[in-house]
Amino acid sequence: MSDRLSVFKTYKLYVGGKFPRSESGRVYEVTDSKDNWLANAPLSSRKDARDAVVAARKAFGGWSGATAYNRGQVLYRVAEMLEGRREQFAREVADAEGLSKSKAAAVVDATIDRWVWYAGWTDKIAQVIGGANPVAGPYFNLSSPEPTGVVAVVAPQESSFLGLVSVVAPVIATGNTAVVIASEKAPLPALSLGEVLATSDVPGGVVNVLSGRTAELAAPLAAHQDVNAIDLAGADEALAKELEIAAADNLKRVLRPQPVDYFETPGIERMTAFLETKTVWHPTGSLGAGGSSY
Repeated sequence: MSDRLSVFKTYKLYVGGKFPRSESGRVYEVTDSKDNWLANAPLSSRKDARDAVVAARKAFGGWSGATAYNRGQVLYRVAEMLEGRREQFAREVADAEGLSKSKAAAVVDATIDRWVWYAGWTDKIAQVIGGANPVAGPYFNLSSPEPTGVVAVVAPQESSFLGLVSVVAPVIATGNTAVVIASEKAPLPALSLGEVLATSDVPGGVVNVLSGRTAELAAPLAAHQDVNAIDLAGADEALAKELEIAAADNLKRVLRPQPVDYFETPGIERMTAFLETKTVWHPTGSLGAGGSSY
């Protein structure tokens, strides 16, 4: 019996719920920590970035209009699917970040737990940062959070999976849609995550994953007039400054890069960073000593 040849995986982008190759046809080599070849990843172009924004905008209405409880169910489903592919992601994380099998498994476990953590917040964040405001006069004054819109995410460079999920999950948990630039040197876990999202009830276009040169993709996204916010988590100091200047053109919300220990339980800052507050006034009717006119 002859030796069997392995079937090498073809990694593709995840845009609009589909798995296209880069429109440019370009790829680049991805290697492990010892410079051994792992795969060829799509080298996304500016056109791919624009296509991803179109997909994210198209998905925004349905995703932001879904109930918070439903979004929580979908995020929890992602965790369920990741649990079933735990060994695959442990291998990819070990190769991508040069970790031992046990440490890579711990990263994957923490990543799955992170999805569950944000799934639990979807129907609670409004109560924490919204509420009734005391005002003078016969009015109800209510503030409630609403998603900002399309958020571009420059994923962390060193934490290819836990860091990635830690910046993507809070964006979509609150009803935004995302265009994600995966870690340039370690994009494979992010591209595989697209396969999980596609089978986890996440509507197409809610998360779009691009791989390639971070600076080449981030520049058009920061300047894009239909991108409402940008998370610069994976940008170095020089690139972050350039992107922040470009983002000012249409007054994007900008979350600046900051040192983060992704193993620590996160706060709510990454959720509130991409929420707007809507305040509504409503007359209560005439209130007097005798009580409401109702």
